[in-house]
Amino acid sequence: MKLDVVEFDLCLQHEWNIASTLNRSGKADEPSKTVFVRLTDEDGVVGYGECPTSRRYGWTADVIRSFLRSIDPERLAFEKVESSMRYIQGLSPAVPAAWAGLNLALLDGAGKLHGLTVRELLGVKNAINPVTSFSIGIDSPEKVREKLQEAVAFPVIKIKLGGPDDVAVMDLTREVIPDSVIRVDANEAWKSTGEALKRIEWLTEYPKVEFVEQPMPNSTPIEECAWLKERSPLPIIADESFHNSGDLEDCLAGFHGVNAKLVKTGGISEAYRSLKAAREMGLKTMIGCMIESSMFITAAANLAGLADYLDLDGALLTSNDPVDGIQIKDGLMSWDGAPSTDGLQVDWKNPVFS
Repeated sequence: MKLDVVEFDLCLQHEWNIASTLNRSGKADEPSKTVFVRLTDEDGVVGYGECPTSRRYGWTADVIRSFLRSIDPERLAFEKVESSMRYIQGLSPAVPAAWAGLNLALLDGAGKLHGLTVRELLGVKNAINPVTSFSIGIDSPEKVREKLQEAVAFPVIKIKLGGPDDVAVMDLTREVIPDSVIRVDANEAWKSTGEALKRIEWLTEYPKVEFVEQPMPNSTPIEECAWLKERSPLPIIADESFHNSGDLEDCLAGFHGVNAKLVKTGGISEAYRSLKAAREMGLKTMIGCMIESSMFITAAANLAGLADYLDLDGALLTSNDPVDGIQIKDGLMSWDGAPSTDGLQVDWKNPVFS
């Protein structure tokens, strides 16, 4: 097996702020780095993957590339995805973003070997008319108005709160997109149970709010999360408090649902296990993303049949996505027009590997 690695700058369409990185914004002229990987076996079968970076977790391009240099590609095989992942995850230090890219590439190659899509490999049924939310980052009310007007065709909007203009921003949602479902993401902004409960009770004044994501820091004791869950008038979804299936017991106690992001779970395989287990436990399930290309978004969409909610808009927030994959129009996700019929179902708009 041969492993090739290339770094790529995803350019943002708008300045991007969330509560946990406020004052460390990603500006429209400041790219978000991602790392693409390519695995090629001795028969010429190729699998592609992506390793998105994350400031929140310290998974920089340098950290990811350093981990990938430690890989012995001869230990990887498309026919042995699980054992290949055990080898990868046994290396130190742990870098789930790098695990994720390699897992995508392994499953992409495995699907191509067998002429199956990744969801067919895993036995995941197609979601019926899957719809993704579209995210609006923290910004001035004037900028938020512009962003909402651009996104008016999306039936579900995710609003990032935790900035100085939260009231004005929520009032704008009622004015500009009165018919859209609103999902609120606080990104750990509210520091105590009292503050969080007060904010969530305030959000019930807006009848289109569906749930609140990660209201308090992930370091909040689970007993306090449970206290809030018991009293909250809106469902609460764990994001930063949920990484993989090992977190599910705590999340069951403190949240109504979990947001599985492939970059946190370390790829499709663990996201699949986590989502299935969460549903069996009675938790609501969501599949989310960060700033990613359509490769990562399409990979996550293969699991849409296991999700109650989708937030797979990461590629829509960029202006130079080099990958063609699942088609998204006004929030509706469709495999019709996908560039491939097997593996991840992706191809390159603009080749990044020489």
